[in-house]
Amino acid sequence: MTHTASNQVKTIIPFTAGDGLELNLINIKNPHDVSKGPVIVVHGAGVRANIFQAPVDQTIVDVLIEQGYDVWLENWRASIDFKPMLWTLDQAAVYDHPYAVQKILEVTGERQLKAIIHCQGSTSFTMSLVAGLLPQVTTVVSNAVSLHPVVPSWSKFKLYCMLPLVKLITDYLNPQWGVKAPTLAAKLINSMVMLTHHECDNPVCKQVSFTYGSGCPALWSHTNLNEQTHEWLSQEFAAVPLRFFAQITRSIKRGNLISVELDNVLPQDFTQYVPKTCARIVFCAGQKNLCFLAESQRRSYNYFAAITADFHVLKLFPEYGHLDVFMGKNTAKDTFPFIIDELNKGNPRYVENYTERL
Repeated sequence: MTHTASNQVKTIIPFTAGDGLELNLINIKNPHDVSKGPVIVVHGAGVRANIFQAPVDQTIVDVLIEQGYDVWLENWRASIDFKPMLWTLDQAAVYDHPYAVQKILEVTGERQLKAIIHCQGSTSFTMSLVAGLLPQVTTVVSNAVSLHPVVPSWSKFKLYCMLPLVKLITDYLNPQWGVKAPTLAAKLINSMVMLTHHECDNPVCKQVSFTYGSGCPALWSHTNLNEQTHEWLSQEFAAVPLRFFAQITRSIKRGNLISVELDNVLPQDFTQYVPKTCARIVFCAGQKNLCFLAESQRRSYNYFAAITADFHVLKLFPEYGHLDVFMGKNTAKDTFPFIIDELNKGNPRYVENYTERL
């Protein structure tokens, strides 16, 4: 247990995933005020739980704690805090998120919780929701993408045409290759990035743009980041498996998420399946997102709204992209108030043990 800000206590809680993998949760709270209960916060691919604690005046973690939430940052199998592995979204959906939620409720003694989910933490968590594996989750704020991944044309070209070639020489991409390229594959890819990306002097920032999207940069606007955050990002990205990119490529071609394994638990096509959840979902996206276009969340909102009208919410943040929704220098006034307001509204239609009543 460690103390962070004057009123915050941080504890790392290990948990075992459904397939035996050892993962962890980072619990940060004001021990004198957890009146609003637990909220799980889930990171994306090739980063870690720490991505939500950028060096800005006030992070989303700080704001949640001020509001009285008991914050749980999940380090799932995509986290760079662990040894790189060839994970899939299916594995995270079945083995990681349900067991993380179970651990949080076991430790806190609560019966339900809320969630903030981002990027591939969002896709895999939404897969869990739809499959009925997270009946304890009442309210979800999803950023960037959920069930319907839509990407820019240049990203499609990279996924459809370049990915099969890259798979011949490496199982992973790693933005740290901008700092040190240890293999021939790393050197070749780093050379390509250096030739095509001239937007800044941060080699990891350039690699991130090449790896995850279109644009220079792809995951944020430089004008939205302070200098300290731009430098800090250099240590917050590492290996991501091409096996994941293969799954997201198939999903993009299909128009929605599909499973690639574990179809005894998960539907093969997540939109041909009545969602086994009564969670209220708030779909958020930056209008300038060049990783997954804002259309991704618009389509997912329309899909869920057609099933349950006047219940879910769609919010597009102007002048924001992908990750700067959480780490921008002005997010405390631009994006966090909306996120907190929606969490506080909760879910008046929540039915405990919903999946058991289907």
